[in-house]
Amino acid sequence: MEARIGRIGFIGIGSMGWPMARRLIEAGFSVIVQDAVPGRATDFASRHGGTAADSAAQAADGADAIITMLPTSRDVAAVLAAIRPSLKRGAVVVEMSSGEPSATRALAADLAALGVAMVDAPVSGGVARAETGELAIMTGGEAASLDRVDPLLRAMGTTITRCGDIGAGQAMKALNNLVSAAGFLVSVEALLIGSRFGLDPTVMVDVLNASTGMNNSTQRKLKQFVLSRKFNSGFGLDLMVKDLSIALQVGRETATPAPLAAQTRELWAAAAALLGPGQDHTAAAKFSEALAAGELSDRKG
Repeated sequence: MEARIGRIGFIGIGSMGWPMARRLIEAGFSVIVQDAVPGRATDFASRHGGTAADSAAQAADGADAIITMLPTSRDVAAVLAAIRPSLKRGAVVVEMSSGEPSATRALAADLAALGVAMVDAPVSGGVARAETGELAIMTGGEAASLDRVDPLLRAMGTTITRCGDIGAGQAMKALNNLVSAAGFLVSVEALLIGSRFGLDPTVMVDVLNASTGMNNSTQRKLKQFVLSRKFNSGFGLDLMVKDLSIALQVGRETATPAPLAAQTRELWAAAAALLGPGQDHTAAAKFSEALAAGELSDRKG
């Protein structure tokens, strides 16, 4: 039987990683945090406890589990190269980024040669559900390794779904975001059509949520971030485009025709090009508004 997870190195405490690491500390785990932004790890430790590391290698040194929550698979590969000498045999890397499944599989094979296991466990639910520990987590990897890290995952999420071998969780995450992204754009287009016809967008959202048009965007995004004009869900537009690109990559690697997926990705990429860097993903509604030469708002607001 493999040893229980004691010490955790958490690398990448951005908008999502911060509340996730905090949930682990609140669950009683010993956590050492590290981030590429200078001073961020120290700030986290001063607020929530745990230990701040000066480098990724220091965070990984002696850790039973190393969690990576980073922007891209390229960033993950760079971190794993840096911490390679610090990894102890028998440790497990929990890759929670929304990465490329094929790249993750290659990294897992490299780590296996060191006696280090790897699982992927990307998340869905945004910052709000990260704060409350109610994330949906999709996992891939060997059953024994997933059993071992299950207590960690349950400190951060309420729905833990095993999707298959290493990389399966990331494939599922990208495909989930593909469906979500398509639903968001068509929902915004429907509101624009209705608004021009004379319908109240707020009433439209209420009707959609009581009818068959209901989806995650109608429930959690349209009123909260689009009609309110806040555009601050906490998930970046650039990250959505990245995830859609991963979904299409999985489609190409499996020789699956996906014309609607390709069009969805192109529309989101066009929104990112129009709006520029640093935008929340819900700001993509502004792209649809620009095409329609109109703007949505909460008429009751």
